Amino acid sequence: MTAIGTPQAGNNLDPWYHHYAERAAALRASEVRALFAVASRPEVVSLAGGMPYVAALPQDLVINAMDTVMRKQGPVALQYGSGQGVPLFREQILEVMALEGIRANADDVVVTTGSQHALELVSKLFLDPGDVVISEGPSYVTAMVIFKSYQADVDHVPMDEHGMIPEALREHIARLTAAGRKIKFLYTIPSFHNPAGVTLSWERRLEILEIAKANHILVLEDNPYGLLYFDQKAPDAMRSIERDGVVYLGTFSKTLAPGFRVGWALAPHAIREKLVLANEAAVLSPSSFSQLVISEYLSTADWKGQINTFRGVYRERKTAMLSALTEYLPELTWTNPNGGFYVWLTLPETLDSKAMLPRAVKELVAYTPGTAFFADGQGRQNIRLSFCYPTPDHIRLGIRRLATVIRDELELLDTFAGTGSLFPAHDGRRFGAPPPDIN
Repeated sequence: MTAIGTPQAGNNLDPWYHHYAERAAALRASEVRALFAVASRPEVVSLAGGMPYVAALPQDLVINAMDTVMRKQGPVALQYGSGQGVPLFREQILEVMALEGIRANADDVVVTTGSQHALELVSKLFLDPGDVVISEGPSYVTAMVIFKSYQADVDHVPMDEHGMIPEALREHIARLTAAGRKIKFLYTIPSFHNPAGVTLSWERRLEILEIAKANHILVLEDNPYGLLYFDQKAPDAMRSIERDGVVYLGTFSKTLAPGFRVGWALAPHAIREKLVLANEAAVLSPSSFSQLVISEYLSTADWKGQINTFRGVYRERKTAMLSALTEYLPELTWTNPNGGFYVWLTLPETLDSKAMLPRAVKELVAYTPGTAFFADGQGRQNIRLSFCYPTPDHIRLGIRRLATVIRDELELLDTFAGTGSLFPAHDGRRFGAPPPDIN
């Protein structure tokens, strides 16, 4: 007789292999996270991770907020809190969302441990094995990991320079419905998309909401970058015109600092009730300390001015990246974001961004291959380039190294297969090829 807890029928590496739930098989390290160890080496120029440039945040603003909280509310800040979040803080979140046209009630805000936690909670509430999530193609890498962890399938709708294509969305919904598939929600990053950098136009926001409403599909609007515009503000949030059919996700990770791990969900009342219960089941309560520090910061600091400072920092870095791409890789195509952190680069069709990555790291430049942003293996012809963290000089150096890698790969292919000598024809476009799809 085997004692309780004695592992059985495992494998050589993990004796508990056959004891895991089926959904555990879908847990994989994202290609972005896997790059962090390499990209953190000082000699490597990392154009891979979407890390905010927190050095642009004056330390005194945060130190003063922490000091005030500990002196005035220390016992509360260090104690358990509400599963929904601090009431005053939820009121202040309404002020942040108002900048994107959202009018709401603080009772419908649920504070979470980063917006990714909110994304995980929504997935836990809605997804059963075999369900379908519709998303742009490409889409946020860790969202793909979360959806797969709940054994859902992701159906990618193509994009162009104006975001998700409504007619393609209609076609995908019709095909999935005809096949008897259950669509649980549409996941979208409409403003300064990760990884594509494009923004969904106002007209398309209206049309996509109409399509979703007609087909009784919930919209999950993920908006980490909406306030980080450069020359022109993004259209108002989709939640600004649709209250009952949209769950809106926000975060302070990009407009303040990710180390606080504070985000939120704004949801219709019934969904909000279940989100609070799911939040309590997962973490009991979000950090009171982090909420109170950010609340003090919002109360006393020029937080709108600080966001404007971040805009200037990222605008300068984007300009540096596009300038370097124009100089070193003029034959290729890429997106031209008006905000956010990312440029989406399209390679010659003979190249494979994932296969090329080890050679790039050897040449001391890191990027994220396009395959990370699809659930179905697409994206080998694409690269996500992040301009948010490196200095303009390092961005230029990184693009120069990347150009060397790409040209060496093409030369190698031409030598052994006769397929790598030609770049795609350059016609002035800066969006991915072939049009109109981003992939």
